[in-house]
Amino acid sequence: MINTILLIAAIIIMLAIFISAYRFIIGPNIVDRVISFDVITVSSIALIVIITSMLGKIIYLDIAIVYGILSFLSVIIIGRYLEKGM
Repeated sequence: MINTILLIAAIIIMLAIFISAYRFIIGPNIVDRVISFDVITVSSIALIVIITSMLGKIIYLDIAIVYGILSFLSVIIIGRYLEKGM
């Protein structure tokens, strides 16, 4: 029962990733692309957490945490570059 719910959640998250990837490719300006990049990374972190829960491997949570930190830093750096330039 729990695995079925997690599988449905994973499918919904993958759909969100595909929609965001479409926006990343089509986005008319750089801000749309940065936001879609952030949505893709957050969705993939959620997908990693779901896979961790399904497999029971706690080590994957460390990967999700590091990926989240790198994603946060990259969006901050891109935002700073767009605002002021480096």
